[in-house]
Amino acid sequence: MSAADKEAIEAFRRDVVEPSMTSLVILDFWAEWCGPCKQLTPVLEKVAADYADKGVVLVKINVDEQKMIAAQFRVQSIPTVYALFQGQLVADLTPARTEGQLKQMLDQILRQLPIQSDAGKLHEDIAPLIAMGEEVLEAGDTERALSIFGQLIDMAPEDVEVVSGMARTLVRTGQLDEADALLAVLPPEKAKEAPIARAQAAVALAREAQPVDDLGPLRAKVAANPDDHDARFELAGGLMAAGDRDGAADNLLEIIARDRDWNEGAARQRLLKLLEVVGLEDGWVRDQRRRLSAILFT
Repeated sequence: MSAADKEAIEAFRRDVVEPSMTSLVILDFWAEWCGPCKQLTPVLEKVAADYADKGVVLVKINVDEQKMIAAQFRVQSIPTVYALFQGQLVADLTPARTEGQLKQMLDQILRQLPIQSDAGKLHEDIAPLIAMGEEVLEAGDTERALSIFGQLIDMAPEDVEVVSGMARTLVRTGQLDEADALLAVLPPEKAKEAPIARAQAAVALAREAQPVDDLGPLRAKVAANPDDHDARFELAGGLMAAGDRDGAADNLLEIIARDRDWNEGAARQRLLKLLEVVGLEDGWVRDQRRRLSAILFT
């Protein structure tokens, strides 16, 4: 083995194998004369930069200068793009030629591997503060919740649990447009995650369930005619706006029990949205789901 080959192997160990122990390394095999490589390079560089805090690293391998490395990977045409983790080939990214395709493939890989990332480390560090913010928000102290999540937003502006908590706090304080604006600036891949869906549901529900100054007349209408679903639906919205989730759920479930198809299933849709806002792992939500199942399947 020549000195140049030994140097190339050592550089590969240092620049690729060692980082791949904790990060996902994207290997881009390219050459100066390769036109498609030059078209792909800016796409790879942008995606790698976007995913750097998730533990993604881009390493470029010039096949003319590092023939031994290219041969080891049996590269027969370029561009060829591989993903490595812990020294092992985990995916062939070559078919992905657009930013969207690359991100979709990376998202799938990152969900399956224990990648160490700056974003993950930061989330672990702030997890107790996020939990504190959620507890304060649940207790109804929106002013303190705004303070906690406001500080967290400065520290981790794209952490989905932080953004969700802040958006839901804004909803509680009636700042719906501000909540919408906060959610709108998230990258598309983050906007699909469960905490963000929960916040989006909270905004939508708040826009649907308008506050009612006096619930007395609505209660009287429902008492006089239990099948007045319009009045009961409006009452449920008013109760939600007032923070009475038990009363809201009771009335929505009553509508479903009496006429599950009323208004194209509006009561069921609103109930499911309410459950999503509260949090699907919450014990109260599990109880309401059992009540809904009992109505639908008996």
